[in-house]
Amino acid sequence: MRSALVSSRRAANLGSSRSALTRAAALGLSRRGAAFSTASDAEEMAEGYSLALSEEQQAFKELARKFAAEEVIPVAAEYDKTMEFPRPVFNKAWELGLVNTHIPEAYGGLGLGCLEGCLIGEELAYGCTGIMTAMEANGLAEAPVIISASHEQKAKYLGRMTEEPLQAAYCVTEPGAGSDVGAAKTTAVKKGDEWVISGNKMWITNGGVANWYFVLAKTDSSAKTGAAFTGFIVDGDSAGITVGRKEINMGQRCSDTRGITFDEVVVPDANRLGAVGEGFKIAMGAFDHTRPPVASGAVGLARRAMDEAIVYATQRQTMGAPIAQHQAVSFMIAEMAMGIEASRLLTHKAAYEIDCGRKNTMFASMAKGFAGDHCNKVCADAVQIFGGNGFNTECATAATPCSLARVKRHA
Repeated sequence: MRSALVSSRRAANLGSSRSALTRAAALGLSRRGAAFSTASDAEEMAEGYSLALSEEQQAFKELARKFAAEEVIPVAAEYDKTMEFPRPVFNKAWELGLVNTHIPEAYGGLGLGCLEGCLIGEELAYGCTGIMTAMEANGLAEAPVIISASHEQKAKYLGRMTEEPLQAAYCVTEPGAGSDVGAAKTTAVKKGDEWVISGNKMWITNGGVANWYFVLAKTDSSAKTGAAFTGFIVDGDSAGITVGRKEINMGQRCSDTRGITFDEVVVPDANRLGAVGEGFKIAMGAFDHTRPPVASGAVGLARRAMDEAIVYATQRQTMGAPIAQHQAVSFMIAEMAMGIEASRLLTHKAAYEIDCGRKNTMFASMAKGFAGDHCNKVCADAVQIFGGNGFNTECATAATPCSLARVKRHA
């Protein structure tokens, strides 16, 4: 099924152009300064405190919401069941410019800010967080390149992402090093003009479909964490890379998650990001840009769970009335809504700060933590509202028409 958005793109006579900037122009979405380059720019353009979205931002939000309704929701349950990578959906999103939105215009991207990415991410996650994660993983891998790569590196690796619908992956986590990045054991040894990388990475999103990887490796075992690691861009077809089995997760099952082994993988020094020893700083700096979109995914999922619970609660009757009219249920839904609004505001605050050129580490961490925790609570409460049906996969499939009608109604 081709969406009305795809049809409108054809009507715009884009031809064979793959430029994300051209795609956006055809949709009437000009840049118009979505992200301020400096704090002073933000202050100069500010007109008091406002939560209003710009015309451009609203257009992106509506575009993503329409895409979720027409392209994601109808196939989400099937992808969760088969666990296949949602390539057809990914390709359609890429055609519309909903993937790689933050890549600078100089390399074929839209050059959008973090806030625009959050607006898009929330709507896609409403449709399916597995599919949203399959798309957003590109942003995580590309962030270190955007903030630290040379012009040549950006042209080569970011440029190809806007030329065709490719995937990339962020390889930092290891079997014994998750939040404790400093415990990572993957090494990179310099040999002439090349580096030899060896080690095991785990829980790598897009691991089995990536065209290239951002890899964090230890280059000085005697240095403190902040100076012990270096970042590299590693081509996915490099000799010595072994892609592990697809992990079967409890959720987001169509997102490709795997372990990746690097067995003496040779990488040219030209693929080193930044100076030797700056890898940890680069990896952490990338999180300032990518944590808000992760939080937006939690907001979208929580909103979907709440909407499904509301639909069910207005239909299911006990003791002669819809359960939505029982105070215990209505209070649960009210708490869902309050937390979702708070999560969204905190997420947008974190995104706004980084778009203004200010350090947002605290807000980004708060947003990811708060939105993620509340999303878990909303989903757990939604299961309780559904009762026995909340523990049944058939009900999840049957709920899709309700949510589809709801998202179209609010589009």
